[in-house]
Amino acid sequence: MTALVSHAEYTEGEAKKIGVVGWVKNTSTGTVTGQVQGPEEKVDSMKSWLSKVGSPSSRIDRTNFSNEKTISKLEYSNFSIRY
Repeated sequence: MTALVSHAEYTEGEAKKIGVVGWVKNTSTGTVTGQVQGPEEKVDSMKSWLSKVGSPSSRIDRTNFSNEKTISKLEYSNFSIRY
């Protein structure tokens, strides 16, 4: 048997392993968008993974992180995939 796992599912798994919260979504153009929240060192680890590793079948041409800010409390309780 073969199972296809989406880029978002690999991203969700890595986010949970690192310990960040937020969401991720595959776009219709083949990119991934989302939001990550957590302690700065964990967010940095997630950004590094997104920039350099990604899912096994992904090709990372470019990453763009925007709207970074310090927050007083987490706005999400877990990491999920949006459809």
